[in-house]
Amino acid sequence: MTYKPSKSQLLKLWKKHGKSPLGRWFVSKVICFMAPYFKTIKPRFVTVEPGHIELTFKNRRAVHNHIKTVHAIAMCNAAELAGGTCLDVSLHADYRWIPVGMEVKYLKLAKTDLRAVCKLDTYDWQQEQDVVMPVGVFDTHGNEVFHAAITMRISEKK
Repeated sequence: MTYKPSKSQLLKLWKKHGKSPLGRWFVSKVICFMAPYFKTIKPRFVTVEPGHIELTFKNRRAVHNHIKTVHAIAMCNAAELAGGTCLDVSLHADYRWIPVGMEVKYLKLAKTDLRAVCKLDTYDWQQEQDVVMPVGVFDTHGNEVFHAAITMRISEKK
């Protein structure tokens, strides 16, 4: 099978609008319109390219837990968004994906704005399989405060 690059709408939007701050804001809003739950963290995409997604979200009261740090589920939300969009912009055009599991590690208290990063060395999947998308969430000091391994099921489009 010959590799067909992704036909991701996100990647097309990013290539058209992602060069400016207003464009990055616009792309982030479109993604949250398509998948409304993600707007709870108000993400901003920083990098969108095959094999690499970075997004940020602010430390604000709406994402706090009872000890006034960023809630674990807010970080899970950011991780799923980063891992899912990374797979979406990387995946062969004849395939689709869905998350089927997530393992997370809470490494440190998250007390600052955060950056979620999903970066892959290879992404030329051309068969049905489960893949693990690694996502690190980092504070403004560069410390990894959270790590997720998200299992995504890749299947052929019907």
